[in-house]
Amino acid sequence: MQPIETSRLILRNFAPSDAAGLLEYTVNPRVNCFMDQRMSTLEEAAAEVKKRITDDSHIAVCLKDSNEIIGELFGMTEGNEPEQKPETDSNFSDSNRSDSDTYSIGWNFNGRFEGKGYASESARAFIEHLFMEQGIRRIYAYVEEDNFRSQKLCEKLGMRREGLFLEFISFVKNEDGTSKYENTYQYAILKKEWLAQQAIAE
Repeated sequence: MQPIETSRLILRNFAPSDAAGLLEYTVNPRVNCFMDQRMSTLEEAAAEVKKRITDDSHIAVCLKDSNEIIGELFGMTEGNEPEQKPETDSNFSDSNRSDSDTYSIGWNFNGRFEGKGYASESARAFIEHLFMEQGIRRIYAYVEEDNFRSQKLCEKLGMRREGLFLEFISFVKNEDGTSKYENTYQYAILKKEWLAQQAIAE
């Protein structure tokens, strides 16, 4: 993808130099949905970065002044969405894109950079790109019931809470080895809602 710039950030494809930064925020996932993406060595992170270099479904979010990676955004068309994992990666480059005009988005950020507004700044730019450049009509996100940071971010982005799915998905096991199912909210926003919000903000 072509890089997207905001006042403080650059959104771009992953690069080999991102391995250490990727490892920093995946070594101890803060929410269960990223447990299956947990990495423990720099070698693992380097191998993952190598796979992502040409994968437009994972977008590195970097500080503009240093090019340091602070997290990532990801997305997929509704037609490419996996059955069991709403926040699992799926390539949504032009060659693999379905005809759907609906996208699911998500994010994963390094807690060290929390509280500076980087998540909302990057997600807002990503949403604008999807609506205005990719022709998307509807964007939605799944957020676990206890993931209050992501719920707040969705609301800050102007997304509506559309529903709560009880015991919707499992990412981890209970102590007895059974699947632990997460209650999950769905948030969404339409392009026409986004445009109306931007008009008011101006």
